[in-house]
Amino acid sequence: MPGSEPLRPKLSASAVLAALTLTGASVAPARAELVHYTIAGDAIAHSLTGTKGDALRGRAIVANRNVGLCLLCHSGPFPEDRFQGNIGPDLSGAGSRWSEGQLRLRIVDAGKFNPETIMPPFYRVDGLSRVPAAYRDKPVLTAVEVEDVVAYLMTLK
Repeated sequence: MPGSEPLRPKLSASAVLAALTLTGASVAPARAELVHYTIAGDAIAHSLTGTKGDALRGRAIVANRNVGLCLLCHSGPFPEDRFQGNIGPDLSGAGSRWSEGQLRLRIVDAGKFNPETIMPPFYRVDGLSRVPAAYRDKPVLTAVEVEDVVAYLMTLK
């Protein structure tokens, strides 16, 4: 229908996590404990590491199909990558649409503000189902990597 949005398939979070596993996404090494964070409204206001991330490393994580796998679902300013997703929002302008804290929560665990999301939690290990043994109790991204991705997305104005 003219003017209507393209149909986007509904995927479950477990389907997306399975795709991460099947594509060989690297998962952060096991940690004794994840860094504690506080959610206020729809954001995590404070850095998980206490410092700003590195935007160049963040771009590399977002564009890398073996680490963040962001382009599996999202598109953005990545002219070198011809195959980008259309399930999630375009990352272009992310730094204008969301605050740093809102982006951080979306990466850490988007299900905290949107229970219907299919975006997997990249920094949560509890309450997940059907996670292969090799990946249990390990976040997809480390706290440093989360902050790097946030720093990069904040540059997309």
